[in-house]
Amino acid sequence: MFAWDDLRLVLAIARQGDLRKAASAMGVNHSTVFRRLNALEEALGSKLFERLASGYRATDSGQRLLEAAERMETEALALDRDLTGRDTRLTGTVRVTASETLAFGVLSGEIARFRAQHPGIQVELMVDNRMLDLSRREADVAFRAARPAEGDLFGRKIADVAWRFYAAPRYLAAHGTPRGLPDLDKHQIILWGEASQPTKAAAWLSKNLTAGESGYRTGSLVNQMLAAKAGMGLALLPTYLGGAEPALTAVLPLLTDLKTENWLVTHRSLKDTARVRAFMEIVGDGVKKRLAAAGRG
Repeated sequence: MFAWDDLRLVLAIARQGDLRKAASAMGVNHSTVFRRLNALEEALGSKLFERLASGYRATDSGQRLLEAAERMETEALALDRDLTGRDTRLTGTVRVTASETLAFGVLSGEIARFRAQHPGIQVELMVDNRMLDLSRREADVAFRAARPAEGDLFGRKIADVAWRFYAAPRYLAAHGTPRGLPDLDKHQIILWGEASQPTKAAAWLSKNLTAGESGYRTGSLVNQMLAAKAGMGLALLPTYLGGAEPALTAVLPLLTDLKTENWLVTHRSLKDTARVRAFMEIVGDGVKKRLAAAGRG
């Protein structure tokens, strides 16, 4: 008989391809993972992973065990979601994931309002621009920039997100204020880093800027806002972020050809859980109002 911890070990090593990363994912130290893997292989009388320069790769035996572990994990996660979905108590923890911009500019105030109404519910906010897997319970609720494509997810569109350029008054005093999009080519534009994850805003800048200069690039929208605030140039920001910063001045009208979305999403089996439903209703409605107000420029 395999212990579930043995199967979790195999899953972590296979997914991470590295013992240290697997140890971090499991919340243990590297030596523990190394020792447990050796003990498991010795008990089975078979190597589960090849030790390669590029990392750990499952052998045929390891792959067979991995497939069984994945099936068991799927069933365990489904059972966990089902039992959690029956919870009618307004207590416990709601794990939420959101982008850094939404967390920075909007969410803190709405979560504070939610906690005031439901002090028995703890909120764990994971600020992460990645799309975490809700089926694997990496989070209970997610704010996403697009409609969920997975069929087992439930969500609603919160708002369309408007974008425009912002700059510090001292930058505009020194370099002038652009009167139209062609004027952007005469200005310093804060751009996305070349290794940044592709975004609609980055694509818009690449398409519409032909000769503009940039002395600064970063993959963080919050940092782009701070760079604009420091007078380093114009930054293209969502209005809920740039418009909330009193040290920035809006430049040019809202961009009609650049809009993104914001969705609030959970797994279908969790949507009727009392604490999840309360969070989605209270915080979702609050975020919707804030984004709608910001979208007017």
